[in-house]
Amino acid sequence: MTDANRSDPVSPVHGILLLDKPPGLSSNAALQRVRRLFGRPTAGHTGSLDPLATGMLPICLGEATKIAGLLLGASKAYETEVELGRRTATGDAEGEVIDEAPVPPLTRTVVEERLVKLVGPLEQRPPMYSAVHVNGRRLYQLARQGLEVDRPARTVHIRSIELEDFTAPRLRLRVVCSTGTYIRTLAESIAEALGTVGYVTRLRRLWVEPFANDRMHTLEELEEAATAGSQALFRLLLPIERALAGTDEVQLDADNTRRLAQGQRVPMQGESGLKAVYGPDRRVLGLAELSADGFLHARRLFTWAIGSMACVQPMPVESIPDRR
Repeated sequence: MTDANRSDPVSPVHGILLLDKPPGLSSNAALQRVRRLFGRPTAGHTGSLDPLATGMLPICLGEATKIAGLLLGASKAYETEVELGRRTATGDAEGEVIDEAPVPPLTRTVVEERLVKLVGPLEQRPPMYSAVHVNGRRLYQLARQGLEVDRPARTVHIRSIELEDFTAPRLRLRVVCSTGTYIRTLAESIAEALGTVGYVTRLRRLWVEPFANDRMHTLEELEEAATAGSQALFRLLLPIERALAGTDEVQLDADNTRRLAQGQRVPMQGESGLKAVYGPDRRVLGLAELSADGFLHARRLFTWAIGSMACVQPMPVESIPDRR
């Protein structure tokens, strides 16, 4: 399946691809390669990975982009290796060494004791080599000019840190953390807690909630599936509903489905908060907010829900034509 074969729009593509991002590729570059294979639908990734990093990069295609915000706030798990005794400008192996310090004698017990103290709420200052905006410019743009600016700290939550291996001066760690956590910054904090400096030599994202048990797909696997035709490629997508696992559900009858789709409030009892809305046929319609006064308000509805119960229907995988 070449780009020329896929230059014309194909049947609607709605779903989530769990890409196993390779090293040396930015998240946006990986996204664009996936878009080309799927016929250039609307797409977005949730949670950037540095070029050095590998692992799970959820990519939302088509209508799935409307629920990407849910995934941006999800917990994540990483496996990382940290080398002690040296610090780099970028916090990882891609930067030049800017500081060195001796590594004190450490035992596994001592390391584990220090790691436990970093579990829980943690104040982090975004690294200069990051995509955070400050005064309208990304930090890494300023860093490349040799500038360093003040950037506000943010509170992240480190849910767990497991020491998988310690062979001085290297640590191999498994970290589960909240969204917004910079593993490079955490590695520097760990090194400081151990009485030295350090930087990340390897980083792999293992999972993003709620996909802890779902399989990732490499670019090579996607390209191989693409040569077999659209159906083989599209079967690698997860349905939109999969991303809504853990979100409270409400099911509407036909009348209330139509009312919500037309922008009307739907009276409803229950605990207030964000809801995944399903129609009478159990088709997911989108996201809505149940207010404390007992009314359901549409937040993000999928195309097939807008205007009526089923304006536009996503084509099932079995009926997607082969565009080879």
